[in-house]
Amino acid sequence: SHGTHTSIKGDPVLLSPDQPAWRNPRTRDWEDLRITGRDGRRFGPLPRSWVQYLGLFPNGDRNVIHYRVGDREIHELPGRIEYGKASILTRTLRVGPGKDDLLCRLSPTDGKANFHLKGAASATLLEKEGFTCLQIKSSGKETLLTLGFSLADQATVASLLPDPFDPLALTKGGPPRFGGQEVVTKGKRGREEDPFAVDELTVPNKEQNPWNSWMRLGGFDFFPKNPDRAAVCTWMGDVWLVDGISGDLEKLTWRRICSGLFQPLGLKIIDGVIHVACRDQIARLHDLNGDLETDWIECFNNDHQVTEHFHEFAMGLQVDGAGNLYYAKSARHARTALVPHHGTLLRVSPDGERTDIVATGFRAANGVCLNPDGTWIVTDQEGHWNPKNRINYVKEGGFYGNMMGYHDVTDSSDSAMEQPLAWITNAFDRSPAELLWVPENGNWGQLNGTLLNLSYGYGMAYVVPHEVLDGQAQGGLCAFPIDRLPSGIHRGRFHPVTHDLFTAGMFAWAGSQRGDGGLYRIRRTENPAYMPTQLEARKKTLRIRFSDKLPAKGTFRVTSWNLKRTKGYGSRHYDLKSLKVAGYAVRNDWLELEVPDLAPTWCMEINCEFENGVKRVIHNSIHQIPEGKNPLP
Repeated sequence: SHGTHTSIKGDPVLLSPDQPAWRNPRTRDWEDLRITGRDGRRFGPLPRSWVQYLGLFPNGDRNVIHYRVGDREIHELPGRIEYGKASILTRTLRVGPGKDDLLCRLSPTDGKANFHLKGAASATLLEKEGFTCLQIKSSGKETLLTLGFSLADQATVASLLPDPFDPLALTKGGPPRFGGQEVVTKGKRGREEDPFAVDELTVPNKEQNPWNSWMRLGGFDFFPKNPDRAAVCTWMGDVWLVDGISGDLEKLTWRRICSGLFQPLGLKIIDGVIHVACRDQIARLHDLNGDLETDWIECFNNDHQVTEHFHEFAMGLQVDGAGNLYYAKSARHARTALVPHHGTLLRVSPDGERTDIVATGFRAANGVCLNPDGTWIVTDQEGHWNPKNRINYVKEGGFYGNMMGYHDVTDSSDSAMEQPLAWITNAFDRSPAELLWVPENGNWGQLNGTLLNLSYGYGMAYVVPHEVLDGQAQGGLCAFPIDRLPSGIHRGRFHPVTHDLFTAGMFAWAGSQRGDGGLYRIRRTENPAYMPTQLEARKKTLRIRFSDKLPAKGTFRVTSWNLKRTKGYGSRHYDLKSLKVAGYAVRNDWLELEVPDLAPTWCMEINCEFENGVKRVIHNSIHQIPEGKNPLP
């Protein structure tokens, strides 16, 4: 659940301190080189030259941990031998050849555990600086050993400890962990008479799948070589394949392929390989024996600086043309950030070896959008230092307002932060999520090339008409003429063949749409949509272009208000005004409103009601108003 943590029950066999376990092979000491948080504690991984986590090999009910210490590669198999009330825990290590002498702290010497070692002569147990340690001498060949520890007496541990079993034998792919079972559902088609037909790809709920898996979807993507199949991840740590997505949805086949990931909230398929953005790493999933299940959870990057705070999600996953990966890291709710990653947009290099902070000052950034011009869009949620929800056009090095984030900004004035594309009040969208662009070569007609926003809070999709003036984006949102979906939606991708919009989401924290999780397809039909595709603020004039030819007459209302940004949570509306619409003109798909008192404002609502009964409401922000304007086409 949201805001809770796991805890240990029972009597611990041993407790390891929050310190490096393996001695640094280069400096031959244990000086902790992790990042120091603002509370004095250490976070994040150790330097790669010292120790690097490489991944996990699930095989039946066993798992091989793969990592490197110095120049030596290690495959480790944890195990357990049942023995009355004092079970024996085992660590079987295959240590690759290398020049580095390795020393590992196993337990403080004042602990209650008894240890025994079996295997290579180059490995020994010793006491050093208050710890029981495992020493492995440099060697030109592999070292294989099994270590046992237990609350049972030393003689018992020695008598029951088996000879080492080579962990490498379990890294080639094992039997299907989920039995190759499939769950079949049937989709629900939307109304063809609407401008957008919304189809539901029925997700197997907890009662419908054999593992009682909670299907709260955190991300998805399509397989380019098999576009009738998608991979989806769940907040609970699963990854599933779903087949039958591009047709009539009469038969959707779901197959669980991976479990045990840490809150994955982004997924991207790159060169045919599933990449999953988790709270602790970006993982790559590999099927080694062709049974469709994951046999190797490779760690592509684990630079993530993870604290125990419940709110610091790692949101979304995108890749640019150069192969860089992006995700957004939330800050701590109502608390000052502890580590540099809190409240940031992050970029991971194509080889996974480097993570850079692109921008700072976010509070709860739910996903990332890559723009054609190389910039990004990141949404944020109302809260402390965020008077309302924000749609942020992000620039490299920009600061986006959250003073509780991790950065060096001390000026809390509004002018010291980058201004959003739009401020969005809660009644319009209480929790904006990921944005994405409609493909230029899509099948959405005049909506091709437009920007869309998804709503976790209301399970809605919005078009985002906007303009960029002198580097500052300004514009607004207009909701699709569809019913709210049963669950919130926060991830979207256009199908590579049909160009239909697929969206996925869930309910897990504050939101209005409380369906556990959902996967939906939104198809553009032949019916007129009357969606705003361009929005321009000019001197005394609002100009709006729509996706279809407009009726000649209508009724139009414009209101504006301002907000106050403080360290408090949110803001009420200030200076609420009804602006006079002195006249209007309609020409083909353009609407021009004459608003004599038009001025820059934090928030605005443009309410359009045409004579054919179509109603469209736009919420927007205006930062600047140029003098000139082009005549209507």
